[in-house]
Amino acid sequence: MIELEGLCKRYGERAAVGPLDLRVEAGELLVLCGGSGSGKTTTLKMVNRLIPPSEGCVRLRGRDTRELDGPSLRRRIGYAFQHVGLFPHMSVAENIAITPQLLGWDAARIRARVDALLEQLELEPGLFRDRRPHELSGGQAQRVGLARALAAEPEVLLLDEPFAALDPPTRDRLQQTFARIRRELGLTVLFVTHDLVEALLLADRIAVLDAGRMVQVGSPAELMRSPAEALVTELFDTPRRQAAVVDALLAPGGA
Repeated sequence: MIELEGLCKRYGERAAVGPLDLRVEAGELLVLCGGSGSGKTTTLKMVNRLIPPSEGCVRLRGRDTRELDGPSLRRRIGYAFQHVGLFPHMSVAENIAITPQLLGWDAARIRARVDALLEQLELEPGLFRDRRPHELSGGQAQRVGLARALAAEPEVLLLDEPFAALDPPTRDRLQQTFARIRRELGLTVLFVTHDLVEALLLADRIAVLDAGRMVQVGSPAELMRSPAEALVTELFDTPRRQAAVVDALLAPGGA
């Protein structure tokens, strides 16, 4: 579904990303993870040409995305990012409806889609559809951003830390909700997170980046059991330590 071939982004002499070769299969959720500055978000933005590659190409269903104009490409791809970017002068419903309107959906279909997404993401339509972004909490705004990404029923989603601002119980519920929606709709997802537990819970495969280079890609079990480099071992030691602490607390006589 998504192919990166020799994809590279340079700023002067510095290669921020790549060259990367990666394929995301139809219906797969692939997580990009790594430390700050590893190139995760830059890679995501090159997929829908918010950032132009310096070298290489991206193919969507076998077609080079350079053959499509930017707006047409981005209407085919849902995109939710860390800082949300809701339009402040528009209501929640208007923000979610932007892409369906551009695609020519009728008003009744748009309203039904907006309300269904708000309900799925735990935002009561009667309370939230007419609110402005400044009336939302950070977590509510992120949920609206995710609803906007899903609004036009895209086959491909690009998600950059979509649950980062949520409290743990809400984050867990929405991760489960999103996983169900993704399976039901057969969505292909490229997902950026720095949260290794989130990556392990949601991913079909995980690609680890470091300073723009691909370190290892594989299933969560493969990366946990057979890390290719010390960096991968270090990354996945964190959820191991957390799980060990929880197990110790639950054991008889635990503190």
